[in-house]
Amino acid sequence: MSDTKTQARSIRTPIARVRGLGAAHSGTSDFWRQRLTALALLLLFIPVVLIILTLLGRNHAAAAQILGSPLIAIIMTLFIIASTWHMKIGMQVVIEDYVHDEKVKLVAVIANTFFAAAVGLASIYAIIKLSSGV
Repeated sequence: MSDTKTQARSIRTPIARVRGLGAAHSGTSDFWRQRLTALALLLLFIPVVLIILTLLGRNHAAAAQILGSPLIAIIMTLFIIASTWHMKIGMQVVIEDYVHDEKVKLVAVIANTFFAAAVGLASIYAIIKLSSGV
């Protein structure tokens, strides 16, 4: 039976047949994750800018007290998670599009993932340390 006849008799929609069948099986999910993190960054941008503006001209103790407040710590942690995730996805797209050697591409994608995780974890650790007063 030809492929066209099979598709004509199928009750699945064209999008249902296509969804999840890309070369990496994650293209659309990465696309939506990047849009989701971009939206989160847009929503968190104004509070983070206001936090940074309140830190201007403060000494270390005052800055630590502001950043150690629970609400500020939550906002900053959410911003860190969204920005590092967004950065990781964006850089991975650039690597996958412009690095043509498969071995170099694999190493670059792995390095990108570890770099994003290291930046995110170090930043979150700093916020937790400030919040706990340690």
